Amino acid sequence: MDNLEIATLGAGCFWCVEAVFQDLKGVKSVVSGYTGGETDHPTYKDICTGLTGHAEVAKITYDSSIISFEDLLKVFWTTHDPTTLNQQGADKGTQYRSAIYYHNAEQKEIALQSKQDFAPQLWNDPIVTEITEAPIFYSAEAKHQNFYKDNLNYGYCRVVINPKVAKVKEKFAHLLKSYA
Repeated sequence: MDNLEIATLGAGCFWCVEAVFQDLKGVKSVVSGYTGGETDHPTYKDICTGLTGHAEVAKITYDSSIISFEDLLKVFWTTHDPTTLNQQGADKGTQYRSAIYYHNAEQKEIALQSKQDFAPQLWNDPIVTEITEAPIFYSAEAKHQNFYKDNLNYGYCRVVINPKVAKVKEKFAHLLKSYA
């Protein structure tokens, strides 16, 4: 268990981010939440105002002996548009910004290198993803945890999240957990 690390990533709606990462090998947990703003203990209602400064993010606890931070970032860059400022699809506002919140100097270096080297292979426009030291993380309310798997027939899940999950299955099958 000494290999457990945390990655905190913002890539639009946290339901999407959670769904994209929770079935990867080595990922122990994914918690939807908020970070990067000034408001203490924000709620979803607070976040939706766009006035808290927080982003919707997923805090990913992973075993670095099974999956690397680099591989997590490859999935990150592939499953959202890091060229749109404060927007992912129809979700608009600073809470939907593309962000990597690093937890140590090594993650910072890897994130910066990945933004420079890997992301431009996928995207033609300038990458606007912020790379910032991880501030305090606040867990989202219980109804936002495991949202995709608990609400597969919800319209947003079918229209927005399903294509992202399908892309992970197509491009990163080698990183997926095996289920009996």
